[in-house]
Amino acid sequence: MGLDRTVRFPSGSVPSWDAVSDRLKRLGSPVALRMIDGLPAFPDESPEPGWRELRVGTAAGMVTLRAATGTLTCVVWGNATDALRRDWDAVCWACAAAGDGLVETPAGAVSADDFARAAGLRPE
Repeated sequence: MGLDRTVRFPSGSVPSWDAVSDRLKRLGSPVALRMIDGLPAFPDESPEPGWRELRVGTAAGMVTLRAATGTLTCVVWGNATDALRRDWDAVCWACAAAGDGLVETPAGAVSADDFARAAGLRPE
């Protein structure tokens, strides 16, 4: 069973993978693309617009991003280590920051900045 967190974009469109990846690099959390829509990907590949699912390798494991109209859902396995959960937080923040999205949390939807503070992230 997985853990998921959804980022909603009031504009109705999700940010590009390149914009999300750029935010992660600036945070000091570089990632490598592993799969695009179920097919192997080069680590530095940029998916074509309209992708539905990305598998992203982090230092601690794998985070899956699922795109739908106006949302990105970030997923990790339920038995994720603390390190992978921190990476998951970073990916969620990067998605929200790249597209002015709101991260859905148990306490309600929060901005990228508020999510970063709550998660202990220190974006530049």
